[in-house]
Amino acid sequence: MPDLRAVVVVDYQNVHLTGHGLFAGTKYLPKHETLVDPLLFARTLIDARNAAQRPGHDRAVLRRVLVYRGLPAPEHDPAGYSRNLAQQDRWQRDQRVRVTLRPLKYEYERGPDGRPASDAQGRKIVLGVKEKGVDVLCALALVREAQDPATDLVILASSDSDLAPALDEVRDQGHAKVETCCWFDERTKVGYRVHPTDRSRPVWNTRLNEAAFQRSRDLTRY
Repeated sequence: MPDLRAVVVVDYQNVHLTGHGLFAGTKYLPKHETLVDPLLFARTLIDARNAAQRPGHDRAVLRRVLVYRGLPAPEHDPAGYSRNLAQQDRWQRDQRVRVTLRPLKYEYERGPDGRPASDAQGRKIVLGVKEKGVDVLCALALVREAQDPATDLVILASSDSDLAPALDEVRDQGHAKVETCCWFDERTKVGYRVHPTDRSRPVWNTRLNEAAFQRSRDLTRY
């Protein structure tokens, strides 16, 4: 049977931080030292997925990797902003990889008038920061890619349960197969995966162990 042309949709922060915190070999390292290279990750995922299939089942070949990630604001984190752009540039050297950066959402301290307060240097005082809208972009990509006649399989790389409706939609539409993947610690038997809403109709999930995480790491100094 012909190979399945696969697109991997990557919720980058979820993939990176979940793996970083799960495995003994990386959980105590600085987070910036455990970055995941999207292409290495996708190749590792496809290899693990194919190895787990029973004889006679369709194998997957990587067609595209779509990455969605938050982007620090240059005024608050100039070094992080520059690193993110450098990583985007490097990862996209392979034409199969596309990295979409969405500005992070900042929460500011506010004065009595409700306006953002400033420090002695006139800079806004940041209380917190989080990604906003990345999960929506991942959901849209999952549904959009499944409708592409050139795609036979979409794989969601995320453990965010908010993406369950997107899995439901792709499966109900029936254009392309949909699967998931997750990091899984073989030592502790702990892993985090996203399930479709109707668990009586499961989707295939590929478990990736610590060795897979190590093979996926981006060791470039940015």
